[in-house]
Amino acid sequence: MLYSTVSPADKRATFRAGLADERTLVFPGAFTPLTARLIEQKGFDGVYVSGAVMANELGLPDIGLTTLTEVATRAGQIASMTDLPVLVDADTGFGEPMNVARTVQALEAAGVAGLHIEDQVNPKRCGHLDGKQVVDAATATGRIRAAVDARRDPSLVIMARTDVRALDGLEAAVDRARALVDAGADAIFAEAMADLGEFEAICSALDVPVLANMTEFGKSELFTHQQLHDVGVSMVIHPVSLMRAAMGAASRALDALATDGTLESQVPSMQTRAELYELIDYPGYARFDAGVYDFTLDA
Repeated sequence: MLYSTVSPADKRATFRAGLADERTLVFPGAFTPLTARLIEQKGFDGVYVSGAVMANELGLPDIGLTTLTEVATRAGQIASMTDLPVLVDADTGFGEPMNVARTVQALEAAGVAGLHIEDQVNPKRCGHLDGKQVVDAATATGRIRAAVDARRDPSLVIMARTDVRALDGLEAAVDRARALVDAGADAIFAEAMADLGEFEAICSALDVPVLANMTEFGKSELFTHQQLHDVGVSMVIHPVSLMRAAMGAASRALDALATDGTLESQVPSMQTRAELYELIDYPGYARFDAGVYDFTLDA
């Protein structure tokens, strides 16, 4: 009932332990606190909060228009509603080193288990679009050093994302990833790898966990979790998938409503009232309310 009873510190410990495990963690992307609950109910390892999703929820493109306050608020709302560890997209850190430090502390206070900071120029672009640019190595590593220095809980996972592959090729991406690890990154988000061989090359070159982004309609093929595990990937995210599925369903429902004047045809594919009440623990709230209402103080 209400919020998660698992502390942020325990969630961070769980995340770190999972990254050190031999299996591959799977973090679907939540676009609301309720979807985070559903991800937990379905048995996944954790919850991802995508910067693209947060921007799109506001009706904005993913070009660096969201603010730290918006991201920290939404990440905190999602993290509070699940016992799972939450990894959040912190874009470029919302500025340069001092801004990055503030970003880390704000997201740490929001209760996330980890965050990633990328090496694109600010403002950034979606990692699977053309036309993006990256900063030089000194700027990229400076962001990670600032993030590592700013965290107060040493268990908070600081992940570095590199977008160099799409601009300068795989070898440059490996070199950049190594430099980011040397700067203190706990893990690497290797964006827009072309094939499994490239994921394997990144994993083989590093001694820290590597994340793979399996986003639909992107630069990377949609490999299975087993395929990625076999080449050494430690973690997979599906950042926008649930929002895309939900928006597709909403669009079809609106078409049916406009055409038929009723949603009767869509009811079989809807979440039922009983399923929703179970997900939000309606009975737990009722029990709590009844206990408070019936409470008496003996004289």
